[in-house]
Amino acid sequence: MLSNIKRLNPKLADRLAGRDDKLRLLISALIISGVLVLALVLGRRSSLIILAAQFALVGALVLLRWPRLGFLLLIPSALVVRLEIGTGTEVSLNPAALLVPALLGIWLLNSLMQHKLRLVPSRTNRPLFLFLLASLISIPISQVIWDPSVPRSDRFVVVQLAQWALFAFSAGIFWLIGNRITQPVWLKRITIFYLIVAEAMALVRITPGNEYIAYNTLSFAVERAPFWLLLTAVAAGQLLFNQRLSGRWRLCLVIILATTVYYALGIQQERSSNWVGVFTALGVLAWLRFPRLRWLSFAALIATLASGVLFSVIYDFAGGDEKWTESGASRGVLIQRVLELSMRNPITGIGPAAYRPYGFTRPLFYEGAYWIEPRINSHNNYVDLFSQVGILGLGLFLWFMAELAWLGWRLRKVFKNGFEGGYVNGMLAAWAGIMVIMALADWFLPFVYNIGFSGFQASVLIWMFLGGLLTLEQLARAQTAPPVSD
Repeated sequence: MLSNIKRLNPKLADRLAGRDDKLRLLISALIISGVLVLALVLGRRSSLIILAAQFALVGALVLLRWPRLGFLLLIPSALVVRLEIGTGTEVSLNPAALLVPALLGIWLLNSLMQHKLRLVPSRTNRPLFLFLLASLISIPISQVIWDPSVPRSDRFVVVQLAQWALFAFSAGIFWLIGNRITQPVWLKRITIFYLIVAEAMALVRITPGNEYIAYNTLSFAVERAPFWLLLTAVAAGQLLFNQRLSGRWRLCLVIILATTVYYALGIQQERSSNWVGVFTALGVLAWLRFPRLRWLSFAALIATLASGVLFSVIYDFAGGDEKWTESGASRGVLIQRVLELSMRNPITGIGPAAYRPYGFTRPLFYEGAYWIEPRINSHNNYVDLFSQVGILGLGLFLWFMAELAWLGWRLRKVFKNGFEGGYVNGMLAAWAGIMVIMALADWFLPFVYNIGFSGFQASVLIWMFLGGLLTLEQLARAQTAPPVSD
């Protein structure tokens, strides 16, 4: 916009540019002053939180100057450090949960300064925005329809807002990378940095003797299926579709995939969402990479399903009757209870986080066990969304996911190889994997009373990488746009 004004009226353009420079200088001065004042006032009361706050303000100043560094910083914030910050409620925060709204705030500030506050055009925008709106509206609706016989804390609305924040932060980082990252070179840098950091964390996790470090130092995200799913999808996507990789990089990617497969099949065999997510991603990528084998693999799948062999092998591998009694059947009971509670308002849901206090009102029986006040979790992300935001919210979310898959499929026709081709196909594999493990008690949109903001550390990077499809969508649109004549 400023370039157009400069062409028409150079004096006005210089005046506007000068005003923007003054505004940036003023904001920088305010942030620096805030750091100094807080250092003076709070320095006498030294604590970890105060020290962290001072570093956060300095970091905000750096990110205001170099905002793309925020995406690199988000990766170790989500994966490296296990740090929980209490809020006075049952909800705890962590570095990733604090960094994402900070990045969003800086983006909004920069957009206002540059007079171009808008989202890049994409068919994914409308359903995602409507999903956030529907989930926000469900909060006052839940207050209106609340059963007065169901007790709740005085600060329950804060918990509901925290649940909505999990939705909003996830959508925010998706939009943020698509609007901040305009060139594939930065997408490539983020991907390389992610592979290095994530593989380092994965190696620490699988190395014998590191159990104490893994459980007490590494982020909670490393224990969750979305971490291993995304690492597999990104690495395998580049390995199978990026023909420009050197032999050294190919060897590194093979080591990464060996790490994820070993973890899924060996260390965490009892957790089906890990190996189901990993092999869903690998299966989708193989199906995309080798089209001549599609019909053969499809015929083999139908034959094994019809004979019952596939189900029997998977069932026994997952733990058989013992694991089903311990976990599978009990989840069915929990899902049934959540669905029963949600029938109070199936259209817009009973509200974010609301099925937990409703669940306290009725005891729960299972296999001789008796819970007087059961802390109910659906252990199924689809059921969870239906309960909180109803058919309306769940439908909008599925619309968004469908648009996201369609976007990735369209981009495959534009980016057939190279880094971009590997990225697009990897994200299609990640999309398929996340759609599967959402039904297996792993969270793409965490439940605040169960996995909460700790689970957000595991899911936020998938949202960020899926947002990279918006960057490639704008690049594809620019490549296919007709040249503009003067």
